[in-house]
Amino acid sequence: MRNLKNVAIASLLCMAPVTGAIAQSVDNPWILHIGAHVVDPRSDNGHLAGMKASVGSSTRPTLSLEYLFTPEWSVDVLAAVPFQHSVRLNGQRAATVKQLPPTVGVNYHFLAGRPVSPFVGVGVNYTRFFDTKGRGALQGANVDLDSSWGIAWHGGVDITLDPRWTLTLDARYMDIDSKVKVGGASVGTAHIDPWVYGFSFGYHF
Repeated sequence: MRNLKNVAIASLLCMAPVTGAIAQSVDNPWILHIGAHVVDPRSDNGHLAGMKASVGSSTRPTLSLEYLFTPEWSVDVLAAVPFQHSVRLNGQRAATVKQLPPTVGVNYHFLAGRPVSPFVGVGVNYTRFFDTKGRGALQGANVDLDSSWGIAWHGGVDITLDPRWTLTLDARYMDIDSKVKVGGASVGTAHIDPWVYGFSFGYHF
């Protein structure tokens, strides 16, 4: 009987953090995530004006707000400090451009309420390009990249640090294609399609 009592007590102690995490998910449905992410475009970005285009990666602070409808289902909105990318044509620097990629998505959390909970999601991304400047041979030229709408896949893992704080490691794949113009004339479409990966600390409230 004593051994059974000890086992019961040990089981309750092990369940306590999990129960607390579940209560936190229900009682504190809002999560503010602050972190940093890398926008890493695919290696082949297509051809512009007959030349091979290459878009560089960029790392910036990010911010997202997540709302838990249930412990398993949530919706989130991603924002960030503007990312800046260099654009090369046949290996030569041709332009720099800034972009903002606000994204709205729905996520499903596996093992909700557990200390470690993986998740997957899908949403819509809108990328706005601005402050584009010609460099090198295009110095002074009017270079313009159209805004883009596309699907965004999301996956990652939440690691509970305490009842209020969570560490999230995640990655998104975004479908981003932008028509490029130089001096008002179309020179092709840049197929950027980046992986966006990084980390954030989330505060439940």
